[in-house]
Amino acid sequence: MTTKTKTRLGTILVLYFCLFINCHKKQACDTKIVKTILTDKDNFFYLDTNHYPENRKNLPIGIFDSGTGGLTVLEQILSFDEYNNNNHEHAKGGDGINDFKTEYFIYLGDQANMPYGNYARENKVSLLQEHIIKDVQFLMGNKYYLDARDKNHQTDKNPVKAIVIACNTATAFGKDKIEKFLQQANLNLKVIGVIDAGARAALDVFKPTTNGSIAVLATAGTVSSQGYIKAIQSERKSRKYSGNINIFQQAGIGIAGAIDGSKEYISPGSAKPRTVYQGPDFNHTDAKIKVSILKRYGFDWNDNKILYTGTTNNPTNIQINSVDNYIYYHLVSLMEKIVHTQQAPPLKAIILGCTHYPYYIDVFKAKLEQLYNYKENGHYVYRKFMEPDIELIDPAQNTALELYEYLTKADLFDSLCNEKSEFYTSVPNLLNKNTDIDSMGIFTYNYKYGRDVGHIQEYVKRVPFSRKSIPSETANRLEGNVPLSFHLIKEFNQSNSKMENFEQNYKF
Repeated sequence: MTTKTKTRLGTILVLYFCLFINCHKKQACDTKIVKTILTDKDNFFYLDTNHYPENRKNLPIGIFDSGTGGLTVLEQILSFDEYNNNNHEHAKGGDGINDFKTEYFIYLGDQANMPYGNYARENKVSLLQEHIIKDVQFLMGNKYYLDARDKNHQTDKNPVKAIVIACNTATAFGKDKIEKFLQQANLNLKVIGVIDAGARAALDVFKPTTNGSIAVLATAGTVSSQGYIKAIQSERKSRKYSGNINIFQQAGIGIAGAIDGSKEYISPGSAKPRTVYQGPDFNHTDAKIKVSILKRYGFDWNDNKILYTGTTNNPTNIQINSVDNYIYYHLVSLMEKIVHTQQAPPLKAIILGCTHYPYYIDVFKAKLEQLYNYKENGHYVYRKFMEPDIELIDPAQNTALELYEYLTKADLFDSLCNEKSEFYTSVPNLLNKNTDIDSMGIFTYNYKYGRDVGHIQEYVKRVPFSRKSIPSETANRLEGNVPLSFHLIKEFNQSNSKMENFEQNYKF
């Protein structure tokens, strides 16, 4: 063996050893939160899973999301009426009584750590999965705080009898992790995610031999996971569909963040471009606004809904500053992909692969109609690539069905009422000196996505929904768009005796 060959072999062995060590360290970090929850009795996150109350009808159903978007899933559950409440038999058109009327829910929105869709882009999937396991630990445990500055936590929250992941990104990256965690805990707790439900609903639009395209509009994280593509292909195979079905994905960068008021994506009070902005612009690597098709986006330039320098005809810098404009940008970007794909069959269905998106379903519909009729030089630009009435799929509808079928089969339906429901959100832990908070009291972008997995600590505190923890504009949107859920939020907010010391203007 020559000296040169020995050198190469040595280099390969060193690289292999480093790769092995890094993988081993990553695996250890990935499992550290699980080990903490299951074995460290002195840690805040410890759960006594040996005495977990499984299969008890009178426990609530747990639902979690990265923010308030998951309330669209809860709204579908609350309005679900497909069965006879007396005998649980299918009744066409329902019986006029909500099928989950006797159930109550515990909802968690991990607002402080959202949007979840950015973690994959920032190469922080393991950190995201740690957040997700902590979300589950919260639902299964009994601890919460009344306020971000409280030193002592409350311990009167009930555990849950089933878990609904009302977040596409968390489903894509976390469902398997959650199920593995529950297996390690030796618990038979049902976990339902929104992705499989959405895939089934999209294929319901097709007949076995129909040709067409399905689009997935989701967060960057969900798109990168390929979760929907895998689920659609698996469901298509099981149904033995033979038609030509193309699948397109569009990462909705900034939509969820803008809907939840994240400053990296929207700032209603701003009048000029901002340095903290992370949304689409002329130079964005993954979401570039193209000057050549600027008119096709159809942006609303009024009232600072677009921030820019220069003129509207020749902007030198541009930032999107309204939810509607984010939707316009991403639908046009999606159609541009389809137009430039050879022999792409017409678009028949769009999966709204983020629970925030159904809040703006009317905006999606109106923009699709506008694009169907959009002309340049007398010719339709997108019409031959679109069905006249594209089906917008909200996976929450099928999620409600799956939850109902599970509770029926497991004989876990309760006889209480959903007015007992509880709602929590995460806020930065102001007592944790390791956290990096900006002037608005929220995590900086670099800190949020710069943390490393495996440093087990309370980054956040889970506190009840209130005017103090939920922005007024968000509360107003919820009241209008998810009225059944908002009614339960108000009931919880007003009836929680431990919130008596809150100032009245903190209550809904």
